[in-house]
Parts: sequence; structure tokens; C-alpha cells
Amino acid sequence: MTPKGQGTAAQQVIRRLDALRPLSEAGVAALERLVAERIRHAAGNTDLISEGEPVDSVRMILSGWLCRHKTLADGRRQIVNFILPGETCDARIYLRGFADHTVTTLSPVIYAEVNRDDYEALLASDTSVAEALWCELLVDMAVQREWAVNLGRRDALERVAHLFCELVERLRPVGLAEANSCDFPVTQMELADATGLSAVHVNRTLQELRGSGLISLSGRTLTLSNPEALEHIAFFNRNYLHPDRRD
Repeated sequence: MTPKGQGTAAQQVIRRLDALRPLSEAGVAALERLVAERIRHAAGNTDLISEGEPVDSVRMILSGWLCRHKTLADGRRQIVNFILPGETCDARIYLRGFADHTVTTLSPVIYAEVNRDDYEALLASDTSVAEALWCELLVDMAVQREWAVNLGRRDALERVAHLFCELVERLRPVGLAEANSCDFPVTQMELADATGLSAVHVNRTLQELRGSGLISLSGRTLTLSNPEALEHIAFFNRNYLHPDRRD
């Protein structure tokens, strides 16, 4: 069976949402129309949303990686999540009217920018799409809880291992984690900002994971060489990501 949305600009978004709730044919068609008419491009290392600025639209990520982050007055930064292909960026932030954090591209990004009226019309027009987007929001909240546990209770090796397991698992529904490998456009400094570690500590941790035969990180490609052992080290339980929750 051909995956829903295959070959269209919206295919990653559709595959991501359909993994959470089965989308109706009408819902898929509505998403395809909406995305096709609103495609935008952004270069790497670009602030797509800046903290404090007005926000009145929703962004659906078609390709590329981004990160959410908060920066202190002295320049120290904490990355609070990565945003991956197929995911929706701040689906209801327009209800507040302004951004309380910054979203920056880590690679060139293609996205659909949907204004509030069109987004709300989409939710009202198809129950399956509305439910899938609500499920995505619940998964986002679960991810934030897991990141809090990462920073508060896991040690350096466990933090990095858990993040790697999570990212590969989040990329599976959109077909971007074949053979436990994925694109990984994240620098060691960005990895440090995401795990609350120093760049030196991250480098040492990566060497330990490589030396143990658990991962391979070459250029922009991450491979989980022994995913079962990595999950064991990280105390990783994928249930918080609600994989294939289609009932």
C-alpha cells in the first residue's frame, strides 16, 4: 500500500500525523492543499521565531532540523527541544500572540506557514486531522517531561544515549531512520546546549559511546550500532512517544 501523501510536499507531515491517528482521505487532501500553497524556505542558522516577537501563524516542517531554545542575558543557551521533519512548530502559540522562546534552524529548512484562520479552518473541517494534531501536542508535552528527567536525573552518558534513542524513534514514522541511522545536523556545542553539559564533556561522552560500539557518528550521519544496549544504558522507554498510536 502506498503511504498516504507519498510524493507530495506534505508527505512528511501526513506520515507523522497518520502514525498518531489514521487520517481520512479528505483530511489528507486538505493537508496537501494547505501545504502546497504556503511553502517557505529558510537557510541554516536562521531564527525562524524570536523570543518576544508577535506570532500569528503555525509552521509545519517539511524538511530540515530546528531547535527551540532560551538564552540568558549573559549568552548561555539551553536547547529545550529539537524540531524534526514532519513535526508542527508551535501549533497554538498564536493564542498567546507572542513567542516565549526562540526557534532556530540547524540546517536549511522547508516549511509551510499557515495563518491562524486557515489552521483553525483545517481543524474544524476534519476530525481525524484535529485529533492527530492534538495527539502531536500531547507527545510534545511528554517529550518535554522526558527532557526534564534527562537534565535532572540522568548522568552524562545516559543523557546523550537517551537523546540519540529518542531522535531516531521520532524520525521513524516519517521514514528518515532507516537501519537505525539518520541525518544528524547537530554540532557538539548544540548537543552540549541540549544536554546541559560542557562541549568537552560531550566530546568525552561521544568517545565513550563510540569506543563501546554503541554508536557511529560520521559527518552528518548518526547510527545506533547497538540500539538495544543503548536503550538499556539510557533507561529508554519509547512509550512516551506513543509510537503508532492509531487506535
